Amino acid sequence: MPNFTAFLSYVVITTFTPGPNNIMSMSNASRYGFKKSIFFNIGIFFGFFTIIALCSTFSVTLFRLLPSIKPIMAFIGAVYILWLAWKTYKSDHHSEGNSDSNDKKKTNTFQAGFLLQFVNPKVILYGITTVSTFIVPYYRSVVVLAIFSAILASVGFIATCCWSLFGSVFQKLLVQNQKIINIVMALLLLYCAISLFLET
Repeated sequence: MPNFTAFLSYVVITTFTPGPNNIMSMSNASRYGFKKSIFFNIGIFFGFFTIIALCSTFSVTLFRLLPSIKPIMAFIGAVYILWLAWKTYKSDHHSEGNSDSNDKKKTNTFQAGFLLQFVNPKVILYGITTVSTFIVPYYRSVVVLAIFSAILASVGFIATCCWSLFGSVFQKLLVQNQKIINIVMALLLLYCAISLFLET
């Protein structure tokens, strides 16, 4: 049985923190309005779902070929989450936003949102870590994995919509209370990593 508190903490923190999806969603909404940018967010949902489904297939295959890999994958996942905690603690919201916004194409289409997931390292690493660490060691059914993929994609969709709707509010909040927010998120990620180390 997975540690659902650690799982939910990791999913929410990783999904809602600044990254290509969230920043581009905020940028599109500020330029085109929420209604006109919604197709980009829907594209993110389907791209996100596809990435998680592919990660599930990869992880299940790996676990079947090498049953003893569970502790290794948990260890790798925990180390990666520790690295994320450090990066979150040290992150500068202004520099993240500037670098991401400069690299974005001026588009808000379904296709742009969908294809972004396949070149978005945050989503790919998130998918591999989440599935191989929290899901596949406990569940291997195709139906259950599909449900988890849909849930994770839905959380991603909610996150991008929140950034679209309240982007300016989030931006001000992050800038004004950046250090406090970074410390809280880093501590929650640290909790996730420690719980994984304890399970291995």
